[in-house]
Amino acid sequence: MDISFEDIKQKFRGCGLKTTPQRTAIYDALLRSAAHPTAEDLFAQVAPQFPMMSLNTVYYTLGVLRSSGLIYEVNIGHTRARFDANLAPHHHLICLGCQAIVDIMDPRLNRLTSPVGIPEDFEITSHQVAFRGLCGTCRPHTRRAINYSSSGQHPHNHQRRIPWETVLKERKATKT
Repeated sequence: MDISFEDIKQKFRGCGLKTTPQRTAIYDALLRSAAHPTAEDLFAQVAPQFPMMSLNTVYYTLGVLRSSGLIYEVNIGHTRARFDANLAPHHHLICLGCQAIVDIMDPRLNRLTSPVGIPEDFEITSHQVAFRGLCGTCRPHTRRAINYSSSGQHPHNHQRRIPWETVLKERKATKT
């Protein structure tokens, strides 16, 4: 997403946020990324511009941006938090092998209605659809490493995570 410094300042002002060089750089890096980066990814990208900045500053800034509604956290399970500045209605494809996240823009998913059985006093404020599977790169190398149940989940009804070491080992084995 291409956005100017003035646009970022305007967004910050609209949320009552102070515009600092570090905050601006972190938000700009997140806006330009389609990869749904972690705090560590953003730190690695922005730290060369700000050698005195700490990883804690990135975490704090992401918390402020999230609380202000400028970004949101993408929940992909038992991994480090990932962040998204794309606030347009969209959903995600999540690779269980490499943990890549890809945006999908399908308006039909945005028209989902409330599920049956929701208590009357429960107010749904948002929903997110995430399709989990294997990307084209990981699929040929991890098919044997996953024991799928009929639902695609671990038998205890939680997503099964493929150890990254298994993916790397199988990729290496097929290349040699």
